[in-house]
Amino acid sequence: MKITFILPAIGKKQGQKYIGTWKMEPLTIAVLKALTPADIETELFDDRIELIDYNTETDLVCITVETYTAKRSYRIAGKFRERGIPVVMGGYHVTLCPEEAAVYSDSIIVGNAETVWAGMLEDWKKGSLKKKYLGGVGEYDISPDRSIFTDKKYLPVSLVETGRGCCHSCEFCSISQFYCSRYYCRDHSLIIEDIKRSAYKYTFLVDDNLVADHRNAMSLFEEITPLNIKWAGQGTLSMARDEKLLRAMKKSGCEIILIGFESLNKENLKQMNKSFNLAVGERDELVKRIHDAGIGIYATFVFGYDNDDEQTVSDAVEFAKKHNFYTAAFNHLLPFPNTALYHRLKEDNRLIYDKWWLADGYNYGELAFNPKQISAEKMSRLCRDARKEFSSPKTVLSRGFASLGRTSPLMWGLFWGMNLRLGEEIDQKMNVPIGENLDEFPK
Repeated sequence: MKITFILPAIGKKQGQKYIGTWKMEPLTIAVLKALTPADIETELFDDRIELIDYNTETDLVCITVETYTAKRSYRIAGKFRERGIPVVMGGYHVTLCPEEAAVYSDSIIVGNAETVWAGMLEDWKKGSLKKKYLGGVGEYDISPDRSIFTDKKYLPVSLVETGRGCCHSCEFCSISQFYCSRYYCRDHSLIIEDIKRSAYKYTFLVDDNLVADHRNAMSLFEEITPLNIKWAGQGTLSMARDEKLLRAMKKSGCEIILIGFESLNKENLKQMNKSFNLAVGERDELVKRIHDAGIGIYATFVFGYDNDDEQTVSDAVEFAKKHNFYTAAFNHLLPFPNTALYHRLKEDNRLIYDKWWLADGYNYGELAFNPKQISAEKMSRLCRDARKEFSSPKTVLSRGFASLGRTSPLMWGLFWGMNLRLGEEIDQKMNVPIGENLDEFPK
């Protein structure tokens, strides 16, 4: 028997290649491969880097669905179902929109697949797939099987999962909705095993909030230190209040930490339920502590909240330039389904699309709702202009020299490669039609 795994792509402009920075290893597929018995043949079509063979001989198709890829996922599923091949769907979007996904599939997995995958396969073998399987949220102690990535060309960064979920309840976050604002740390022995198996010199510790549990984080950093790796991850600015934690991070090989500043506006932070950032009157000092520890910051900002206008965007850009961040993202707010943000905007009749992820004509980089202070079109343009300004040659040069003084020589080449590529991709990413132009070359 044979399973075909498919990772759908977001979309691309006609005649253009797929966005380079959107080509990281699909870790979820490797986990599903590890859960699949050896007597079942498997194959993977990664829609981002290759064309899908819709005529492949297979017995079951499994599709991992994200909100950005839902439209594409449903089209792919339809082509296989026309051949009579059953389709199972899972992933964050399926968990957030189970009724929707069930329409386009033969079976769905809600929650994490680890606890129900074996049972689903047994039902499939017997020809009695259930319409829905309810997985857990915290159970995931298994090492991914990356053999399914053989001959696939991904970005040279090893993804190693260290935890899932987050203890915060930010209004816009689909992750906190999925995990009910809880954090689940992974067994350290499996993390160490995954790192040792890595084929790359750069490691990204996949975790929505690596420092959600300080005690767990400290223990993990101590165990990682002897491995002599260089890694990046995601944390919060408040971690800089614990200088012992910062020292342990750096000693273990941390070079870059992604921090969601989201907004510099106090009222916006209250509205997005990110009030834990409100106490950061010492924001500049905490940034300095992280930089002084030799750790670069990937800063992210989000715009579209009720107090956002041209000035708040400009303030964020100037703040990012002042601190010479390793890199930064200036994103517009996006109402993911079934989040508190989505429900609020729908109640206020401010959604431009009821389901933007399925709407014909919706493009990447566009707002799916009407902000209060500024038009949707102008906010999209402001975010694009902010990225342009932060990626200008003068600013990149300034940030580059600052990076030389903070990070190890191994990371200098990565800085130039990352920032120059991000600068080149700004306009490439704007107005990419969601779910379109993917069954054609070039890739």
